[in-house]
Amino acid sequence: MSFASLGLRAELLRALADAGYTTPTPVQAEAIPVILAGRDVLAGAQTGTGKTAGFTLPLLQRLSAGAARPTGPRRPVRALILTPTRELAAQVEESVRVYGKYLPLRSAVVFGGVSINPQREALGRGVDVLVATPGRLLDHVGQRSVDLSRVEILVLDEADRMLDMGFIRDIRKILALLPVRRQNLLFSATFSEEIKTLADDLLDAPEHVEVARKSAESELVDQSVYLAEKESKRGLLVHLLAEEKIAQALVFTRTKHGADRLAKQLQQDGIAAVAIHGNRSQPQRTRALADFKAGAARILVATDIAARGLDIDQLPHVINFELPNVPEDYVHRIGRTGRAGSTGEAISLVSAEEQGYLADIERLIRKRIVRRNAAGFVAASRFSNPHPGGNEGQRAPRSFSSNNRRRTQRTGW
Repeated sequence: MSFASLGLRAELLRALADAGYTTPTPVQAEAIPVILAGRDVLAGAQTGTGKTAGFTLPLLQRLSAGAARPTGPRRPVRALILTPTRELAAQVEESVRVYGKYLPLRSAVVFGGVSINPQREALGRGVDVLVATPGRLLDHVGQRSVDLSRVEILVLDEADRMLDMGFIRDIRKILALLPVRRQNLLFSATFSEEIKTLADDLLDAPEHVEVARKSAESELVDQSVYLAEKESKRGLLVHLLAEEKIAQALVFTRTKHGADRLAKQLQQDGIAAVAIHGNRSQPQRTRALADFKAGAARILVATDIAARGLDIDQLPHVINFELPNVPEDYVHRIGRTGRAGSTGEAISLVSAEEQGYLADIERLIRKRIVRRNAAGFVAASRFSNPHPGGNEGQRAPRSFSSNNRRRTQRTGW
């Protein structure tokens, strides 16, 4: 199957060719024809499936096929794309520009953490496609710098994460400002009851697009668990980075404070590490990601929310310094490696207190993750190995005692 067979116009095919894309992904092949037909869509798609192009390409085509619109300051917002994070908003708007480079359409992106004035100026020049985070969009509504009364297409991208971040009230305020007659596209990696309720309220006889089960982890990702005392994890992490010759890794913590603390500790160990989370300013987040992509920082320590929407090509390793308390988030995390036919490795450092989380994860993915030992570390023989159907509440002796571990030399990355 080719993009041309999906009915896309020549300008979009030319932009895709320029970007080196020739074959649509499964979500693109399913979603593009439905969106071109003007149907509402409820799509289950995780990061890395090509979902952004899946809604951006047909959205651009539908806007181009519409009646001629006024230019300049009177140009109305015709498509609104809501995203949960600044990084994802910036990446989606970049995709709009890349795919729409040969079309006479304007786009803009608005998000918090930066000055609102340049955004006001961009909106004042007229915008066809607006990509926004909910909070900053409402700021513009309050300042009357944006008019949403003529929106024809609404996209909620990573809707589950927006609800997790507490944006449901903001989303409902925004929906009240939009025309009743419009096309709605909702993309979500998981479908909680809250998402189902939102979809029922928002979508009109939607076409369902499902490209992967929420519990489906990539077969290209080699998953392993190292059992470790909570206080020994940092030493074990440094040890593994050196022994496994891990050149680049995305490391997950559960909290913002934990991400900052671990990044500083790794820096003290001579490892170039940066943290990214919601409390960082936009310039700090942009710089951290740029340093990681360029190789100036070998370790990017992130929280789940901050990592959603990060587009990192050929990421070889994902390391769970702490397991997520929501098992689906584990699938999202490890899905950032093993993409586009490349293999990847996901390593989890699990303390006795996290055994319940591990059991939930293994129950979700329906398999037991391989337990491994690190050379130079001694595992306690009675550390329990939870598995689907096991006793989640059992408290087990700890492993990888800090008294037993080999001293790890600092490595000068």
